[in-house]
Amino acid sequence: MKEQLKNKMIAVLMGGVSSERAISLKSGAAVCEALRNGGYNFHEVDAMSDVAEKLRGLSPDVVFIALHGGFGENGGIQGLLDVMGYPYTGSGVLASALAMDKGMSKRIFISAGLSVPPYVIFRQEELDDILTRMPIDLPLVVKPSAEGSSVGVCLIKNKDELKQASSRCFSYGNVSIIEKFIGGKEIHTAVLNGRVLGAVEVRPKGEIYDYEAKYLSVETRYILPPELTPNQYEKLSEVSLKAYEAVGCSGIARIDTIYELQTDTVFVLEVNTLPGMTETSLVPKIAKNAGLSFLELIEEMLIEAINKNRNMLTES
Repeated sequence: MKEQLKNKMIAVLMGGVSSERAISLKSGAAVCEALRNGGYNFHEVDAMSDVAEKLRGLSPDVVFIALHGGFGENGGIQGLLDVMGYPYTGSGVLASALAMDKGMSKRIFISAGLSVPPYVIFRQEELDDILTRMPIDLPLVVKPSAEGSSVGVCLIKNKDELKQASSRCFSYGNVSIIEKFIGGKEIHTAVLNGRVLGAVEVRPKGEIYDYEAKYLSVETRYILPPELTPNQYEKLSEVSLKAYEAVGCSGIARIDTIYELQTDTVFVLEVNTLPGMTETSLVPKIAKNAGLSFLELIEEMLIEAINKNRNMLTES
């Protein structure tokens, strides 16, 4: 199948208009470099408002989605590609939309019997009422409901910070989430085509793995594999795969969790259906530790996209 990929035109969607444009451009550039070195036929596509026109002009055989946030990750671009008939990497419309909406995905995790940190979803006009009526159990984490890359995520240690942090979240959308801070190991698990590829434990210098720890700090430590007992790792894998399946993911996804060792509880934070794809991003790190090169990871994602599309056509 890899030889057949050599004859395919691959469109790499990158950039776009979300708050994560800069990160997406880096992911896209890394994917293109790997494809170039692998001798593949590809074309870079900046997913702006004319993306449908650009794709129609290229008529690609398969689309690699290297977008993050916004319509690239919330099911919008997936719906467009479905209508245009182009196979694409990653999850479909519904799973993308559900995973991007943190409030909705939390409800799905709970219905699947998974643990999530206690949380409250609120709109901007409800903030003052929440601050006066809700019992505040500090510390808390405040985050936008529909952003990725830890954009807008804040750790709150006193009530005075809560309103300011919440107000910042609303610059990214009209719905935010307050959730209880859970102390424990922050572990990110990669699931590829329905199988657990591996996991990485993240140890930031600060108390949370926020935007700065992800992209700006050189002091964040990555432990591969996570420092867990075999039984703990098995439990982590089971929870991660269950979260992947509950949302309805396909292709690659990264499941972000906190493992509270004292209670032996794995708390699911979110599912990322379009994880970062630079060679130093978490999923490629996990893949490399599992014996899969960056190019091989990309190839598996493209092959899955083509096979998924072929199966859909056969079923219809």
